[in-house]
Amino acid sequence: MRWKCDKQIIRTVPAILLKQEPLWLNRMMKRESLPMLFSRFSAFAKAGRVAAVLGMGILGVGVAGAALAPVPVKAQGADGCIAAAQQIADHFSSARTMTGEFVQFGPRGEQTGGTFYIERPGKIRFNYNNSPIRVISDGDSVVINNRKLDTWDLYPLSKTPLKLLLADRIDLGGGRLQSVKQEPDMTTLVLGDKSVFGDSKITLMFDPKSYDLKQWTITDAQKLDTTVMIFNVRTGVRFTNDMFKIDYQRIAMKRKGQ
Repeated sequence: MRWKCDKQIIRTVPAILLKQEPLWLNRMMKRESLPMLFSRFSAFAKAGRVAAVLGMGILGVGVAGAALAPVPVKAQGADGCIAAAQQIADHFSSARTMTGEFVQFGPRGEQTGGTFYIERPGKIRFNYNNSPIRVISDGDSVVINNRKLDTWDLYPLSKTPLKLLLADRIDLGGGRLQSVKQEPDMTTLVLGDKSVFGDSKITLMFDPKSYDLKQWTITDAQKLDTTVMIFNVRTGVRFTNDMFKIDYQRIAMKRKGQ
């Protein structure tokens, strides 16, 4: 299966990094320091950058790259592109549960890592190494919780591009698929929904042979990127009942106290 529906060069992590072994990732995480991003979540949200922050939890630091104007899928054989891309998306959607390690790159060069957990539909959790920060989605809301400071920033999942990634079935119809790009070592899908997310979008990068997800990038309305690379991924795992639990009672108490 070969196609090319988009001449866009996706802004993302350099391809050479995708070929490195997990040992490289482990060395990187050992020497990194916590990004300043963690202390600025409220500021990011107020500045309209919730999509970038919630891109993968708080994941991300866009590694810059050149970008050309994207060629819309509809301009180059929409039916064939959407059908081929939907096959990849369906394979990813068939994994009902998933866990693994991640490395996050942010717009200002921040780097961090940790463990992620996914359960369809709508549930995700990020635990950050050596950090009190955790991000949890229970299918309805996404919370950024700092356990040390006891702060809870709550957002509707439906208003973030995470909704597309965590859907029961990733539906590429209705104009959600903005572009497709196939290379020998990577297939890239760019998804968005202007009526819901505005100019924010999510870029998914898959192995062209196994269809396994390798990384995603959230681009917010300011065109700032939050990129997450995943590795050591396991599917079909079982989680405890409280893995994706949000303590709404605690959040209500904190708000009442304020």
